[in-house]
Amino acid sequence: MNVYVAEFIGTALLIIMGSGVVANVVLKDTKGYQSGWMVITTAWALGVFIGVVVAGPYSGAHLNPAVSLALALTGDFDWAMVPGYVVSQFFGAAVGSFGAWLVYKDHFDRTPDPSLKFAPFGTVAAIRNYASNFISEVTGTFVLIIVILHITHPMIGDETGTPIGLGSIGALPVAFLVWVIGLALGGTTGYAINPARDLGPRLVHEILPIKGKGSSDWAYSWVPILGPLVGSALAAGLYLVLTGLE
Repeated sequence: MNVYVAEFIGTALLIIMGSGVVANVVLKDTKGYQSGWMVITTAWALGVFIGVVVAGPYSGAHLNPAVSLALALTGDFDWAMVPGYVVSQFFGAAVGSFGAWLVYKDHFDRTPDPSLKFAPFGTVAAIRNYASNFISEVTGTFVLIIVILHITHPMIGDETGTPIGLGSIGALPVAFLVWVIGLALGGTTGYAINPARDLGPRLVHEILPIKGKGSSDWAYSWVPILGPLVGSALAAGLYLVLTGLE
């Protein structure tokens, strides 16, 4: 499979699971209505597992521009391939969110609250404070990336130097990582920690003819884009410093 196709498919699978679980929890008259944060974070984590299992053998399963950026900064990924990966991730996320909308269309139609109609597509802050919201996204992504770098290249504290990788073997620890980030750090902004995950579906929300959908909240959209990229760069920088001390 072509690496860009793999990134597209893997990201689409991740997002249809993630958008789907949010729709299942927040939209009216679903089987999972109001089942809570644990359900949402668990399904997002398992969505990562699914995406990594499928895309991992072909593309390394970045599924996230923040991951592609970090691996390029550490010298583990060719900068020339970053734009293609990011575009594939963006369109994969958009298609995944569209698929979730198709599945739950009747429930979107029955839900009167515009904010709940938006929830499966994009993240919003629990308390709108751009500075603290930005810090939350930076922090969550920093944790994601610094751990991923140690999973893919466990150079620190590993005498064997054996890499785990992000293929099917590495999918489970990455899923646990996303799960704990959601449980511990996701309550402030909904833990986008992935620019493609937020931007692609947000654009789909803008385009789709969802009755009574309200605003796509573009004023907030820079937070889940810039925050993860800054968190990724900081994590990559620290990783380079730590490995350079060996």
